[in-house]
Amino acid sequence: MNPSSRTALVPAARLTGWVERFAAAHQGPAGTQDTDDGVLLAMRDGATALLSPPWPDDGRPGRGAGPVERLASLAAQERRLGLVLVRRGGYAVGVSVGGKLVAHKVGTASARSRGGDSGAAVVEKAVAEAAKVFAGQGFEYLATGGDAKLLASALQNPALKAVAGRPRLIPLPVADPNMAVLQKAAADFCAVRIRITEP
Repeated sequence: MNPSSRTALVPAARLTGWVERFAAAHQGPAGTQDTDDGVLLAMRDGATALLSPPWPDDGRPGRGAGPVERLASLAAQERRLGLVLVRRGGYAVGVSVGGKLVAHKVGTASARSRGGDSGAAVVEKAVAEAAKVFAGQGFEYLATGGDAKLLASALQNPALKAVAGRPRLIPLPVADPNMAVLQKAAADFCAVRIRITEP
């Protein structure tokens, strides 16, 4: 039987409790290994969980007695992110600190303005609004989500040249962007990404 895997996003403050519950549900821990991709937890029943930090330590590693505590500490550090979410249904851009938005703009675009091409219209609006929101707002990482082709098109626009070269976090799959989706994404980008493989 092939093992099945899924991904969970867990805030730093809940990580220790999540690990305890995961271990209890899988006959207890069999081992912990610090890897290049994160902390790998092995359970006695064969289940594993790979805990990956939301960002590299960048010379600011987390503190703690063990690898899980250090990972939670790293994820709890406040980082400033620039967010760009784009799908055909709309766009959302913002700047967040510690998972909370400090500047943002959300909207949709009419396909009529680009000869019926809804993708081009939403990219055009996303670029224009991102340039405004990001003006005068420094951030460490670019966090993106949505349609990969539309995002690539937006980030190739000269208006976003200054931010497109920033280090990028792993993209998130998102629903059509609105305020609630943007707020959730801002928090999710700060969460520990856990790849769970069941035996």
